[in-house]
Amino acid sequence: MPLSEHEQRMLEQIESALYAEDPKFAHAVRSTNPQVHYKRRIVKAAFGFVVGVGALMAGLVINQGSVTIAVSVTGFLLMVVCCVWALTSWKRMTGIGTEPAARGGGGGGGGRSSRPAKAGFMERMEERWRRRTEGD
Repeated sequence: MPLSEHEQRMLEQIESALYAEDPKFAHAVRSTNPQVHYKRRIVKAAFGFVVGVGALMAGLVINQGSVTIAVSVTGFLLMVVCCVWALTSWKRMTGIGTEPAARGGGGGGGGRSSRPAKAGFMERMEERWRRRTEGD
């Protein structure tokens, strides 16, 4: 949704005030691409994953009883956390999963509504109930 003229003027005033107050910060914020931040997080997660693999292998080599298990479990958990961190950063960087699900409108034809292919159980049940009550 585009901004109204009043909102655009207010935004321009805020931007000019920011440039007047702290031009170095304003320039840094304006020129920074958010994808660079997510790429950096992915690289850090990959490094953490490699460290986790190293800890897991070190835990397998150490022959000290409970220390072996603790180091191995720590390495494995580090690998899992780094994978989740990298995947969430990748999703945010590419925009996957941020689009809201399209809901079927009250269309005219007798065909299926335009809903996502993998709708959840409750959405399917609500759709069936809606069609039943409308008399389709």
